[in-house]
This record gives sequence, structure tokens and C-alpha cells, in this order.
Amino acid sequence: MLQKTPKSKNGFTIIEIMIVLAIAGLIMLIVFLAVPALQRSSRNTQRKNDVSAVAASVANYIDDNGGTLPTNVGGAAASLTICGNAACTGNTETATLGYYTAGNVSLVTNSANPATPTTSTVVIDTGYNCNASDTGLGAASSRSAAILYGIETSSSNVAQQCLEQ
Repeated sequence: MLQKTPKSKNGFTIIEIMIVLAIAGLIMLIVFLAVPALQRSSRNTQRKNDVSAVAASVANYIDDNGGTLPTNVGGAAASLTICGNAACTGNTETATLGYYTAGNVSLVTNSANPATPTTSTVVIDTGYNCNASDTGLGAASSRSAAILYGIETSSSNVAQQCLEQ
């Protein structure tokens, strides 16, 4: 009588290996799709923190100078100086920047059409409020400043944001 010899199963079948590779591929795809969005979110958070620091400095300058709006900005690298004259002497306020540099922040006075900010620039428009949706300039105001900046909404799109001091 013939006896069947038992087959030894010491390895994985090709089907099992293919299933594991497919699952690993799906996990990697999810990770590769999520990383750019996380990086974009991180950059936008850094931008918002910098703009909040600039807004606080502008508000402090206005409070310290009897309601007078600043007329100039200066500084080097990560330190922005808010001031009332071209030399930035006298009463000043300083904002520490993390994403932007002082050279990328400009101040305009009472301009209904300031330069459109990008993701690397900030525009401070003294004499204006933000609009109701905080995406641009609103009404003229002699006692406030609108800070315009751009945030990334996708890999190639920029949305303008406005923060009122």
C-alpha cells in the first residue's frame, strides 16, 4: 500500500507574499499623501504665529504712542521693529519672527490697493480694518491696521488672510 508523504510547509506561498506587499503599498501610499498636507499645515501655523506677533507689536505701538499708527518697519532677519520714523528711533515695538524675515514685511499707509501678499510676504496696511470674512481689506479706519498675508491651501494655491490688530 502506498503512503502519502506529508508535505512540509516551511515558507510562505506567493499569494501570502502578494497580500502583504499590497497592504504595505497601501500604507505607504497613505503616508506619502499625508506628509505634504502636514508640512503645509505646519508652515501655515508658523505664518499665523508670526502675523499674530506682528499684530501684537502694532497694537502695542498704537497704545504706547497715544493712538498714533506706525509709519515704518525695519529690522534684520527674525526681529521686526515697528516704528514711527524712517530711522526707527524713539518709541518702537519689536516682533520676533520665525517663518518670515523682517525684510519680507512691508508697511503701507491708507492704501485701498496694497500689494497682494504671498506665502513669503506680509503687508501691514495702517488705516484699514479687515473685511467681515478676514480675507482682505474692509473699511478705512484711522485707529487700526490690517495685516495681510498668504496661506497655502494646496500645493499651488494661496489664500489671502487678514488679521486686524
